[in-house]
Amino acid sequence: MQFLKILAGLAVLLSGAAYAQQPITTPADYAVIMDYRTGEILYEKNARTPTAPASMSKLMTVAIVFERLKNGSLQLTDEFDVSEKAWREREGSSMWVRVGDKISVLNLLRGIIVQSGNDACIVVAENISGSEEAFVELMNRKAHEWGLNDSTFGNPHGKPAPDQKMSMRDLALLTRKIISDYSEYYALFAEREFTWEKIRQANRNPILDMVEGADGLKTGHTEESGYGLVGSAVQNGERRIVVVNGLSSERERATESARLMRIAFNDFSTKTFFEPGDIVGAAEVFKGKDAHVPLIAREPVKLIMHRSLMDEAKATIVYQGPVAAPVKENQQIGFLRVETPSGPAREYALYAGQPVKETGIWGKIGLAAKKLLAKPHDETALPEAQAAQ
Repeated sequence: MQFLKILAGLAVLLSGAAYAQQPITTPADYAVIMDYRTGEILYEKNARTPTAPASMSKLMTVAIVFERLKNGSLQLTDEFDVSEKAWREREGSSMWVRVGDKISVLNLLRGIIVQSGNDACIVVAENISGSEEAFVELMNRKAHEWGLNDSTFGNPHGKPAPDQKMSMRDLALLTRKIISDYSEYYALFAEREFTWEKIRQANRNPILDMVEGADGLKTGHTEESGYGLVGSAVQNGERRIVVVNGLSSERERATESARLMRIAFNDFSTKTFFEPGDIVGAAEVFKGKDAHVPLIAREPVKLIMHRSLMDEAKATIVYQGPVAAPVKENQQIGFLRVETPSGPAREYALYAGQPVKETGIWGKIGLAAKKLLAKPHDETALPEAQAAQ
């Protein structure tokens, strides 16, 4: 048995002998463009490298609150107590909570999302888990549970700490989860301002005013990590997620995030190569009444690609064969592997498009005779003297 990698009839649709150079560049040290619907990474730069996420890690704190709201263990109207520790948290961005205050979960979420309040994060952590340290343990458990494999947490707010690391891919995955699983609360990210203790603070996310359809999510900055942003936008029914980190200034963060978001919509398009039920190719059948069985995909074979790389896709049918008869209709035979220069390979299961019966006794005799009469191949004949021994 051998693994066959054959693609006849697909070469015109998915052509390209060599991969082209990625057409996107960015001054950001780390970057990701993700398609929300499919979760495909459309562009990446050091996407799996853990780095200091700064306040972007507040998305994890917010996601834990959202999860509890959704499962009913918390209500937006529930009130949390402000401890002296939370009140004394004044370094960096702040909601300006006061010790002894009781603040609703809704207002604390606004204090975290809009105002990026480190103090609000501590209030949430202490009231959910009893202490900041216990909440950090919860964050790390949730990161593992949610598949954020490049992330570790040392605090709930993102201030520099040895264990405070996230990759851009993980931030994109977390963003996708927030939008997908907790959509009823997502509108908080688009609120432009929030006032607490008579202190009005504007949303720090610059792309809300720079990109059509932008509706979230979070900025971050530390001396170690530079300037970063997690953003999302919807245009023409499509949503994209952009994550950057390691930029040199607020201005560069704003302009580069907006530029990459525009690229995400304007330079990428979706091309459908096969609809469900289309014949993709064929597999060789052994001892069958038909020599081949057509292969179909049950899901659309479609790719989101940079327009300049549309001709660089490469597809291969992979199956273990020849396939022994009888073959049942809809029997899974193999898969179609589609490789692109801009992201990881995707695989689509392939199924038999029709049944193939096993050949009868005379057909088997014919096959055996054909095999005996066939010339050997890929073998070197022995010299006559050696063969006689």
